[in-house]
Amino acid sequence: MNPIGEKMALEMELNKTMPSATGGGVPNGKKAKELELEEAYKNEDNDERGNWGGKLDFMLSTIGFAVGLGNVWRFPYLCYENGGGAFLIPYCLMLFCAGLPLFFLELGFGQFAGLGCISIWKISPIFKGLGWGMVAITAMVCCYYNIVISYTLFFLFASFTSELPWKSCDHEWNTEKCLVVNSTGASVYNSSREWPSQEYWDNHVLQKSSGLEEMGKLRWQLVLCLLLAWVVVCGCIIKGVKSSGKVVYFTATFPYIVLVILLIRGVTLPGALDGIHFYVYPKFHLLKNPKVWKDAAVQIFYSLGPAWGGLHTLASYNKFRNNCHRDAIIVALTNCGTSIFAGFVIFSIIGFMAHDAGVPVGDVVKSGPGLAFVVYPEAVSRMPGAPFWSVVFFFMLFTLGLDSQFVMMETIITAICDELKHYVANVYTYKVKTTIAFCIIGFLLGLPHVTEGGIYLLTLMDVYSAGFSLLFIALLEIICVIYVYDFRRFVRDLTYMLEFAPNMYWMVTWIIVGPSIIVFIFIFFCIGYEPLTYGDYVYSKGAEALGWLMVLAAIAPIIICAVHAVWKQEGTLWERIVKSSRPTDDWGPYHNKHRYALGYKLLEGRGDPGMVGGTLPPENYHMLSNGV
Repeated sequence: MNPIGEKMALEMELNKTMPSATGGGVPNGKKAKELELEEAYKNEDNDERGNWGGKLDFMLSTIGFAVGLGNVWRFPYLCYENGGGAFLIPYCLMLFCAGLPLFFLELGFGQFAGLGCISIWKISPIFKGLGWGMVAITAMVCCYYNIVISYTLFFLFASFTSELPWKSCDHEWNTEKCLVVNSTGASVYNSSREWPSQEYWDNHVLQKSSGLEEMGKLRWQLVLCLLLAWVVVCGCIIKGVKSSGKVVYFTATFPYIVLVILLIRGVTLPGALDGIHFYVYPKFHLLKNPKVWKDAAVQIFYSLGPAWGGLHTLASYNKFRNNCHRDAIIVALTNCGTSIFAGFVIFSIIGFMAHDAGVPVGDVVKSGPGLAFVVYPEAVSRMPGAPFWSVVFFFMLFTLGLDSQFVMMETIITAICDELKHYVANVYTYKVKTTIAFCIIGFLLGLPHVTEGGIYLLTLMDVYSAGFSLLFIALLEIICVIYVYDFRRFVRDLTYMLEFAPNMYWMVTWIIVGPSIIVFIFIFFCIGYEPLTYGDYVYSKGAEALGWLMVLAAIAPIIICAVHAVWKQEGTLWERIVKSSRPTDDWGPYHNKHRYALGYKLLEGRGDPGMVGGTLPPENYHMLSNGV
């Protein structure tokens, strides 16, 4: 019999309708039931695609994906700029009202179907373009994200020296503007002078040109670092989740060890408490500004990573009965806790730098690459044993970036393989070659970013490739799953899979609160749109047009796939839309025993359903969710 029948509202009725595998009646006795239940939970593997080697593989991979470079170089600055400790109020509210609900939705969605971010839209074919949009966004980000990783390698290798090359102003890349400031000297830092680390970054690492119009020649040192970064990524993911799932045991945990070490070192430096006070001092009056709430929502949204396709991909390799509800809560809280903790680390050392230079903390605070590759290197260069701490910091950044890159690459490869399996026999056996091919393509597409004008292209892609389009996809995803597929059916699926019903908190945030917040962010983005700049350089209209083409690259597939899905159907326009919005026959769990239990059509090659006969009529199934 079907052991999950114990969970059904009509247990006795279902037990009568389900024949045993031998054609007899329902086995009686407690021992028989226990044996059947034990047997039903065996063989959960998706033999075709594979699964995680262990539960921790998934957990650490998801943490590695969510916890990235932005936790170290973006959140601390946002916290300082938007009210210090007071910023934690909107930050936590946005976490629980929008970030966590969408995070759990995608994990549950991916785990239930066991599919990548393109094929998963069998749930409603008219929305299949969302999957292609996610792949387009992830592919664009992959191209430049590994550039940032190559920067960390450049600084890492440069740190193996007795004196850091950005400590003084007596190098060939320095100009008359360069100034070493310390608290005992007479020099005073002002906006017309530059730190040695700033000139090292602009004039040596980047050899920055005047703008996007002047791309210049390739920086061969960065090309080699980029090549090494892609070789490492390829080697770690070449066997799919079986290999990357083991690598993350190091890459996802090592940054925490380093952060603890750096915090201990940081708080022992003079001026550290001034930096920490600057970071956490609450400025509650700033909470009246809508921008503060927008920044909190955006940081939560981009940090957790919904609508990228990565969460679908990671969850699709889970065992069907994995408790993704628990995992979603743990990962989301770990991600936000890491951001807050990293702020103490960064500002304790920035406080020391300001103290040593004899300038206010506010004069040295920056966000993004400016924090990671200018401010922090400058601070480290002033510490005793500077080369050692520089190696530790940049190796930490390297590992932080790696596991995020792993997931993004796996998202693309899994999505493409899931689609090609309908046209190429045994496509998953070619995954090694597919991985190598995609890594080579990624390296070639990254070459324009390591030219003298590459930083301008990287900034353009960073702003446009995952901005408006990502919000649009997230909103449509909620509309599809919660409104078109119907949240009642989705909750039924989750309840069967998790063996308990999601509570009312999830209902309210999925149906009302989450979509409303995404709409708010989207509107604020549109109203607050300003021409893009990098330092003093203002991007031309042509450059911004290129940015909007990146947005279109993610949105166009949504429209094209929707039109194609409707066109394939028959009937009036409305009838075609309705038909293309319904799940396909092969939508549902991978294994036939779960498909049988939920009333989905049985599929050949998906395992023995454990009983003789066809699927049960849908009217024999009741909601498994309490209160829905």
